Amino acid sequence: LIDKPLRQVLTKPDTSGRLIKWSVELGEYDVNFEARPAIKAQVLADFVGDNTPTECMEEDPSESERKSWKLSVDGSSCLTGSGVGVVLASPSGWTLEYALRFGFKATNKEAKWEALIAGLTIAKHLEALRIEASSDSQLVVGLACREYEPREDSMAKYLSLFQSSKPAFEVLRIIKIPRAQNSRADQLSKLATVGELEKNQTVMVNYLDRPTISEIDVMDIDLPPEPNWMTPFINWLKDAILPEDPVEARKSVYRANKFQLREGVLYKRSFSFPWLRCLAPQEADYALKEVHEGVCGNHTGGKTLSHKLVRQGYNWPTLHQDAVDLVRRCDKCQRNANISRRPSQPLTSITAP
Repeated sequence: LIDKPLRQVLTKPDTSGRLIKWSVELGEYDVNFEARPAIKAQVLADFVGDNTPTECMEEDPSESERKSWKLSVDGSSCLTGSGVGVVLASPSGWTLEYALRFGFKATNKEAKWEALIAGLTIAKHLEALRIEASSDSQLVVGLACREYEPREDSMAKYLSLFQSSKPAFEVLRIIKIPRAQNSRADQLSKLATVGELEKNQTVMVNYLDRPTISEIDVMDIDLPPEPNWMTPFINWLKDAILPEDPVEARKSVYRANKFQLREGVLYKRSFSFPWLRCLAPQEADYALKEVHEGVCGNHTGGKTLSHKLVRQGYNWPTLHQDAVDLVRRCDKCQRNANISRRPSQPLTSITAP
């Protein structure tokens, strides 16, 4: 197949003397002319993309004499599950193969990113400073090299996570390779998607419960507490600070005799029980709900609920009223409570004629 005018040479040798000489020379071989068929533009684009490696230099690679760690990553997503495969080769020659199975649904693009993040995390734990990572995903390499702009929120989060991991390495190179050269990582990613992954004893296997870009809800318990009913007693017992109002200051001193501060926790003296721990409003709400409808809760009435909390060693000023209000707001208690037969209005006596 050729796009040169050989048809004229092979079919019309009398057009020129020089062409006749070439026709005689080519006559010894069985050469036939065939017209080239049309080639789709997408096929050409795929061919050029697969056979033209692109490099992304994150650092200056001038010190080529120092050997780098080779990292090959790939991700897979199918109906049976999603997973990634990581192959990390050290400069000394030993190779680490790692398969990671997802406990969540992920697209193929997200699996490719998870593979790269997992590989960089492993390399960071092994204290590898010079990394040459390879992937067959044009999207991941293009985003990492700043050749593409992320259009989806998930891609932008993955790119931000990748950028935050770069300072851990001296040199980080991301290159695009054909899929045929990334066969081992591709096999590991497909191995991570099979159902009988636990029976494999030759490859290191792990599980990922949530995406690495997912935000975990964390409750900060080190924040300074807001002022509440315990604040005057704590200020007096700890720092000898009284309110500015003389009347309130006298009340605080008088009432503080029933309280005691132990290791930053306020306790109140009880008549027939040990010291009762004082609770803030948020802690009181949690204790009420846990005792009323928790694992061992049986949706008792308001008085019984308040006595239970006292027997457990808790106290706050509005304990009894809060317990009654919680029972009144409880949906299950209202649905299963006894129906009141009391008339809504006083009865009117009727005399017989």
